[in-house]
Amino acid sequence: MRQLRIGMAQINSTVGDFEGNTRKILEAIGEARSLSVDLLTFPELAICGYPPEDLLFKPHFLQQNLRCLDKVIENSSGLTAVVGFVDRKDDNYNAAAVIHDGKLAGVYHKVYLPNYGVSDEDRYFRAGRECQVYIIGGVGVGITICEDIWYEAGPVAAEAYAGAEVIVNISASPYHVGRPYHRGRRYLRESMVESRAADNVVIVAYNNLVGGQDQLVFDGNSLVLDEKGLLLARGKQFEEDLIVLDLDIEAVFQARLQDPRWRKATLLTEAQQWRPTRIVVSEALSDAAKPTLKPRKFQRHSLEEEIYGALMLGTRDYVRKNGFEKVVIGLSGGIDSSLVAAIASDALGPSSVVGVTMPSRYSSPASASDAELVAQNLGIRLMTIPIDKIFQVYLEELASPFEGTEPNVAEENIQARIRGAILMALSNKFGWLALTTGNKSELAIGFNTSHGDLAGGFAVIKDVYKTMVYRLAKYRNSLGGHELIPSAVMGKPPSAELRPDQRDSDTLPPYGLLDRVLVAYVEEDKSVDQIVAMGIDEKVVRHAAQLVDASEFKRRQAPPGVKITPRAFGRDRRLPITNKFRE
Repeated sequence: MRQLRIGMAQINSTVGDFEGNTRKILEAIGEARSLSVDLLTFPELAICGYPPEDLLFKPHFLQQNLRCLDKVIENSSGLTAVVGFVDRKDDNYNAAAVIHDGKLAGVYHKVYLPNYGVSDEDRYFRAGRECQVYIIGGVGVGITICEDIWYEAGPVAAEAYAGAEVIVNISASPYHVGRPYHRGRRYLRESMVESRAADNVVIVAYNNLVGGQDQLVFDGNSLVLDEKGLLLARGKQFEEDLIVLDLDIEAVFQARLQDPRWRKATLLTEAQQWRPTRIVVSEALSDAAKPTLKPRKFQRHSLEEEIYGALMLGTRDYVRKNGFEKVVIGLSGGIDSSLVAAIASDALGPSSVVGVTMPSRYSSPASASDAELVAQNLGIRLMTIPIDKIFQVYLEELASPFEGTEPNVAEENIQARIRGAILMALSNKFGWLALTTGNKSELAIGFNTSHGDLAGGFAVIKDVYKTMVYRLAKYRNSLGGHELIPSAVMGKPPSAELRPDQRDSDTLPPYGLLDRVLVAYVEEDKSVDQIVAMGIDEKVVRHAAQLVDASEFKRRQAPPGVKITPRAFGRDRRLPITNKFRE
């Protein structure tokens, strides 16, 4: 029985942290060696981190990447490893180094460069033109990188029909949910890998990156599927992991004998543009006894658990990778700030979170008590800094230029800007990162204040619609023995409390209705007429569309935040600020 023991190191690399990334790679090699792994894989661009963006234009960045690859090669005796790096020859290539027993056996260049959504690899890399099949321990192994596996008649098929029995795909595929909040990238990815395995009668080992990088979150969820497309193993979600299992290579041979499609497809492949080269790395595997592997359990997560995990990982990595020890949050006693505080506390630990309540003349007593209860439940420090005296000074100083006018949104926004200034002062004084608390519904329609509640360093829930905010709060409450986010907070009508008896519903439709419109208009690019045809009042649709169109300048000023939807503001949805087009 031919077997290949494969290991997939699902590591959390950091862009530009060559020392740290190399250390993680070498530690994984050491662990894999102790488990007698024959073939060990790492994610896409594991050495330099993904995505490096314009760092790829810096010669020293590229040189350091190559020096670290040399260090990995020197320390990889006793196994074969596939490591992502930037290859620099006549141009830059997104590449995979195939290393065997301390020597470089070959290099694969990514063939398909994604240039849509959050990816713009055509800006940085030249596409590869060759496919390769490596004979490792007598087993044919095809190497691909991320996007290469998404094409039905692509490198996977070419390599499989050229003798590959195992396809390795090293990837950096970011997480997002489906539209609207249905099964997302993880399920699409698994379905696609299942098809590649079954259609090509080949085992597929899909090694995905994990971790947060700016606005992107990589969820891990690495996969191994057999030649029938059946799931053999799945990596942890939002956590580093080393997935090790024994692959039954003989089963691939048997399945191909019994599949008549295979013989016909072989004839078609001869006309394909790729004719993979075969590179012999080793003819036979060691027959020494290997340690027994523990069985792995498949994880299953609810949608809310997935999103909450993505927000936690994105927040933790942004804060820690950028060198911050603590964060500061304006706690209003509302649902948004309460959820952000819970996520931050879970991600960083309660001692790393400081809440600040900033009551004004319009703040209800319940808001203050709710903020205190949230802080108490989370175990975080709470500071109280009233803003009314500061607000009064503003009103007095502006009395002359404002003379003869009625109070309006200008006076309301002064309060928001005072609060933003206080949070930024604390951030500046103590080195705390200020987390903003606005959600995607508000950001979409401009229901926020420039230099006010938009002021901060990271926006945890900027890609989370208001209706999902409530769902996430309920999910978090379900994890403990008591209501972490009090029912009083969950049930109160949303309000900015910037004028007497203010409610969001004074100027907006119910969030359940508004979010339906926003998903259609922002996520799906549907026209006003198409959304009205969904049975939604035309007045509501036109008003929401006008607010979205008029608020692009505000969104450009918002801090970065975790991307969880297919069409996040900034990375995905990019519209000009100066723009006269209207529906």
